Amino acid sequence: MRSRFCLHWLIGVVLMALAMMGASPADALAGRALSVCLLPATPGLRADDLFRTPSRFDCTTPQSRYGAGDFWIMSQRLPVDVASTPKLSARAASVWQDRVTLYVLYADGAIRQTGFTSRTAGRHLKLGATLSLALPQHEAPPVRLLWHVEGAANLRGVVLGATLATEQQAAESEILLAALYASFGGMAIALIVYNLALWGALRQAFQPVYCLLVLCLLGYAFSSSAALGQMVPGLDNNVRLRINVVLLAICASMALVFARAFFERAVFEGWLRPATTAALTILATTSIGFVLLAPWQIFWLDRLLSLGYLPLIALVPAILYRAWGVRSSYLWMFTLAWGVPIIFASLRVVNALGFMSWSFWIDNSTMVSMMLEALLSSLAIAYRIRLLSLERDEARLQEMAAQLLADTEPLTGLLNRRAFLNRAIGRPGDQLLLIADVDHFKRVNDTIGHDGGDEVLRVIARALRNAVPPGALVARIGGEEFAILMDAATPIPPDLILERLRSQRMPFDIAVTASIGCCTGPLLRETDWKALYRGADRALFAAKGAGRNRSRDAGVLPLAA
Repeated sequence: MRSRFCLHWLIGVVLMALAMMGASPADALAGRALSVCLLPATPGLRADDLFRTPSRFDCTTPQSRYGAGDFWIMSQRLPVDVASTPKLSARAASVWQDRVTLYVLYADGAIRQTGFTSRTAGRHLKLGATLSLALPQHEAPPVRLLWHVEGAANLRGVVLGATLATEQQAAESEILLAALYASFGGMAIALIVYNLALWGALRQAFQPVYCLLVLCLLGYAFSSSAALGQMVPGLDNNVRLRINVVLLAICASMALVFARAFFERAVFEGWLRPATTAALTILATTSIGFVLLAPWQIFWLDRLLSLGYLPLIALVPAILYRAWGVRSSYLWMFTLAWGVPIIFASLRVVNALGFMSWSFWIDNSTMVSMMLEALLSSLAIAYRIRLLSLERDEARLQEMAAQLLADTEPLTGLLNRRAFLNRAIGRPGDQLLLIADVDHFKRVNDTIGHDGGDEVLRVIARALRNAVPPGALVARIGGEEFAILMDAATPIPPDLILERLRSQRMPFDIAVTASIGCCTGPLLRETDWKALYRGADRALFAAKGAGRNRSRDAGVLPLAA
């Protein structure tokens, strides 16, 4: 049933992914989507000349085919209904660039420009990692946009998701994304506090690892959402992208480390543990190489970085198969919680390798998928903790049962001598000790056999247990010798106990009697026990000597100095 549910869940995720892949930029970035065309930059090109010759631009070849370099990007003619709106801004996804200059052609032939460098991009960053440039104010409406991009890595494209947005559209987009990221941030902080508090009580290895994972996701969200760039406007945008690479690699690595801590140890036994270590090493090497060497050979560095994620993704089926093989209790939880991130991570790798066109949702899928993962993982961890609680309850019951077996005399079910003394010594106030001994027990064994004799002892044990008040201790301390200890303030007369024993029906209806010796005194130390036992034993010897089937009392012992 669980496996079928997980299968349906994964199918739903795939369908959602396909829907996101087909989403238009306008569905993601506020405003009217713009079609753009590309022209590699060569010396001597000028904006006014290019505005007059738009046919020179390539509108069909994917931008990333041109590789890194400098480019001119021209939009189609702007829609009249949008262009006539005041306070427009041109928005596009944040990518690796050194300098961007935006030229705006107006209906009266005037050309105005604005732009930014990688160092000043923070002033134009919006949530969702988009760069927004306000169009210069002019009397005539704008008719066409032209970007001059220098130092473009062009890994996915030069100008991605270009849109023309009104001031209201931009504000609504900022509020919506702020709510999305704030909800994730609040949830992440709550999960960290929640799991740290539980870790303080349960001390499970996966809990601090999960807290580190969520903390890394929080850092990645802060950086990739461009909140970091907004908070530190002077931060070089390309440096922020390097930080994204490091944090995303750490998040992926922590996810694998969390899996190793979350599953039972048997899941990662054998080759799987060193394989995960090797996958983590590959990812660390490729991500550090990208951060240190980019933009040198940035295309190949990016390809190596993308390929560095493949070993982690390839290990997922092996981990799930091994977990299924060892009948892991946590397989369905892990599949449910991590199905979304794993699928979208695969889609991002496919996108990075150039097998799929750029999509805002795929590019930002990490945040959406990890928000779902955080929600589902919290349920999975709650279920894991529930299982741990049940396991601990079961262990506690087993421990209690083992303790009971260790304290119990197996034939009669009474306390054994060790357990009796552990509970007896140290009781406050005067205590009444009764030592009961079965009369002529050897004769009983000779008459009805040892099995019959054992049954006689069981009958006597039940009678003694039923005759004493609550809180009294009853133990078998010898072959046919029993000890009863009760508070001297509420004693049971020994003759009443003897009468109860006489009324019991014995095996083969044989007559069985017992003799009892009593003694009263303190029982705070082991020396008190020895004195109390000697007194009761002397009284028992006196009862035997007086003809058996009776009791004798040694009186009250004086309090030891």
